[in-house]
Amino acid sequence: MLALTASAARLGARALAPAASASLRFSSGYSFALTEEQASFQDLARRFAREKIAPAAAELDRTGEYPWELIKEGHSLGLLNLHIPEQFGGLGLHSFEGCLITEELAWGCSGVQTAMEANGLAEMPVILAGNDQQKTKYLGRMTEEPLVASYGVTEPVAGSDVAGIKTTAVKKGDKWVINGQKMWITNAGHANWFFVLAKTDPNASPGKAFTGFIVDGDSPGLTRGRKEINMGQRASDTRGVTFEDVEVPEENVLGSPGDGFKIAMGAFDRTRPPVAAGAVGLAQRALDEARNYATERQAFGTVIAKHQAVAFLLADMAIGVESARLCTQRAAWEVDQGRRNTYYASIAKAHASDVANKSASDAVQIFGGNGYNTEYPVEKLMRDAKIFHIYEGTSQIQRVIISREMLSN
Repeated sequence: MLALTASAARLGARALAPAASASLRFSSGYSFALTEEQASFQDLARRFAREKIAPAAAELDRTGEYPWELIKEGHSLGLLNLHIPEQFGGLGLHSFEGCLITEELAWGCSGVQTAMEANGLAEMPVILAGNDQQKTKYLGRMTEEPLVASYGVTEPVAGSDVAGIKTTAVKKGDKWVINGQKMWITNAGHANWFFVLAKTDPNASPGKAFTGFIVDGDSPGLTRGRKEINMGQRASDTRGVTFEDVEVPEENVLGSPGDGFKIAMGAFDRTRPPVAAGAVGLAQRALDEARNYATERQAFGTVIAKHQAVAFLLADMAIGVESARLCTQRAAWEVDQGRRNTYYASIAKAHASDVANKSASDAVQIFGGNGYNTEYPVEKLMRDAKIFHIYEGTSQIQRVIISREMLSN
């Protein structure tokens, strides 16, 4: 039974070992030991993933149904909106704790995890740049009831090239009027509100040309497109969104006009570690499934795990999972220290994405013909893994960032 909530996990852990927890949590050096609080969060998410998400994953993949019931239950347990500050009703978790939770959720189904984690991406610009009024209004409601929000940046002609965004916002009186189209927006069919990046100064450089807005989901002129049928992560809702003369009050501008690009990119530094954690969770699931199968399936008179060809595939999967997890935790740890983590976040995102795809592919190989069949879990893992190479910055863009950061220092 999942009686324990994230809030209870925090309180219980603090009661058990407050001094040890504090000394470990705020240690200036590395520690591979989780605090009592961190272990409690991890255990709660692990049990939810194995008892609730994993049993529902195949049917959600088959139907493409949005996992509302899982989202509602996850919300009641405190597994959504992890980084909303405590003063606005959230738990105010650090990135490291968030990654622990995200990895476990992705083990159950990365499509469900994406639907749940997309809130974090939409909320991050508000956390970073919103004023207290905006945070109270838009973050507060997310903690009060199970709602979802969306991050609206990508467009049909502007994915990796964020500077190529065509959506515009024009100031008219005390309102801004938005026109344009967004594409591949996670949770768009169900979002209560959107973070929207729009061009407000066509003559400015990319760093000053865009402004971030909070747009209510029921705004007149906002039209949600059909649910896209994707290769994988089908429990996640992905759609286009059209804005036709959508009026947004001045009070919904994030920061100042022209700050949008900086805000959007700053959000990625904080949300790429959780995406990498999702990839690690999928890779761990692939390894677990492959190891279990290889220790049961027999060929040539013994279980196939005893054949070096299979054993080495498993070993390489383990190397990938462990190294990707460490990269992800380093990226999360850096931002928790208050440092700019762009370099480490991109390394984690790129490496974990590669590991997830290779691990899923190798798991299918170990399963053989069974792995290619929908009656077994690993073909879904292979389809689900591919998007990690694409969303929240393609693997090629991560390498652009890594090389730029490396060579500029």
